[in-house]
Amino acid sequence: MKDISINDFQIGNDQDFTLMGGMNVLESEETALLVAEKFKEVTDKLNINWIFKASFDKANRSSIESFRGPGMDEGLKILEKISSTFDVPIITDIHEPSQANPVSEVCEVIQIPAFLCRQTDLVSAAAKTSSAIQFKKPQFLSATEMKNVIEKCKSAGNEKIILCERGNIFGYNNLVVDTLNFQIMKGYSVPVMFDVTHSLQLPGGLGKSTDGRREYLLHMAKAGISQKIAGLFLEAHPNPDKAKCDGPCALRLDQLESFLLQVKELDKLVKSQKDLDLK
Repeated sequence: MKDISINDFQIGNDQDFTLMGGMNVLESEETALLVAEKFKEVTDKLNINWIFKASFDKANRSSIESFRGPGMDEGLKILEKISSTFDVPIITDIHEPSQANPVSEVCEVIQIPAFLCRQTDLVSAAAKTSSAIQFKKPQFLSATEMKNVIEKCKSAGNEKIILCERGNIFGYNNLVVDTLNFQIMKGYSVPVMFDVTHSLQLPGGLGKSTDGRREYLLHMAKAGISQKIAGLFLEAHPNPDKAKCDGPCALRLDQLESFLLQVKELDKLVKSQKDLDLK
């Protein structure tokens, strides 16, 4: 198993769980700092390894009317301020090969969005930076097909690879999470994360935007953590009903501590138990 070093902690399926937490899209510097401050407060209190997450551009929105974000230049300034203010590593998405190098200068982890993880030029550009690379497993791919993504990234010279489960398409406007995917992807000797936020989407459920099922966030998070994985990907918002992207899936910010306390307790229990060879 290959763990990934990020600043002063390790991301690994047998390590204490890592939280990639923040907000979906950078709505404003003020809101981003508010969200980051809360995550910092709670993760320090609970002694949880934390990487701040936010997107400077949501290039795959359902509608042309949807809010996309401040763009790369302004977004990276906000992310850099969060990094220095709260002494936290950063993860954000890229959508074009030209974004890889400037994003890598600010972000310890580059995320390749689910829809784009088969784009060879994008994967290669990200892999040639010094950042770790997180791949969201596409809604349309099986866990076994992620081996091809890993090999593509390694062929470009980067073995700091993290895979992230986020559900699979199940008919129209629905996603399901197959928990076997966690074990299959762990078999590739990479850290595996669980994006509990986007696994609860109902794509296109609101016509021009995505609906969601935030009431199941804790239950789904526990299901993922029970699989002895590297950690959780979670988005929160001060007022999810007014969030500019994926609000129906976002945790209320004031619920963060009680949420993470339960997740951490389960992670500790699961990782204290020895796996059995049942073959």
